[in-house]
Amino acid sequence: MDTTRLRLDVSYDGGDFSGWAVQPSRRTVAGVLLEAFARLTGPDVELGLTVAGRTDAGVHATGQVCHVNLPSALWESLRDSLLRRLAALMPPDARVRAITPVPNTFDARFSATFRRYEYRVADTVYGPQPLRRNDTLGWVRPLDLDRLNTAAEGLVGLHDFAAFCKRKEHATTVRAITRLDWRREPDGVVVATVQADAFCQAMVRSLVGAMLTVGDGRRDPGWPAKQLTLRERSSEVTVAPAHGLTLVEVGYPDESEYADRADTTRRLRA
Repeated sequence: MDTTRLRLDVSYDGGDFSGWAVQPSRRTVAGVLLEAFARLTGPDVELGLTVAGRTDAGVHATGQVCHVNLPSALWESLRDSLLRRLAALMPPDARVRAITPVPNTFDARFSATFRRYEYRVADTVYGPQPLRRNDTLGWVRPLDLDRLNTAAEGLVGLHDFAAFCKRKEHATTVRAITRLDWRREPDGVVVATVQADAFCQAMVRSLVGAMLTVGDGRRDPGWPAKQLTLRERSSEVTVAPAHGLTLVEVGYPDESEYADRADTTRRLRA
């Protein structure tokens, strides 16, 4: 059967989802997306839903990317209305923002060159603003931006992040962080930006948790980098709460490089 591959740009408030991946008897982002498609295409169409990164329970996204495969005839019949129909069928805390036909060499997961996350922290005495309470962590101690950025510098680059990951059997914990920095927004909120080729489970929140103990003065700025010498999960690293974390962007190469990038990524992961 002739199929058309579609890139979907997706946003969601992760607060009421048990993460991205489908789980029995649990509400997940992939679950509600597949349910919406099933009402349009019928339950027998195999979509091959593939996501750039499986976010954990409670984590948000403004720039998630996934792909599906639709029978080409079905795509042609839905082309002008699919985005609008999905908006009507999906819950208000999950949206498909764009649908783009892409070459079959595009792989939302393996063709990606980077994932970028942001983590928001309010260290004001009164805590997060009410309208941002669902995506901003309240921190009771004042945070020093210079200390946070000094700690971040020691974590940039290619390292084994075993101390900051939940290890999975036969999976590598070696990752290449290309950007890690902190800024203070005009409203006073401190925001960490973390970018890497990929992340292992709980890695971003563990990095944030470690750096926050530096920012509030409880740890030395060099302490997070020292954890990189460990080859197992560090019991001293606290995982920051999920609700402060948002996946904001997934990067891809030019479409002529989709297949090569996917092959390279698969070899790296192996």
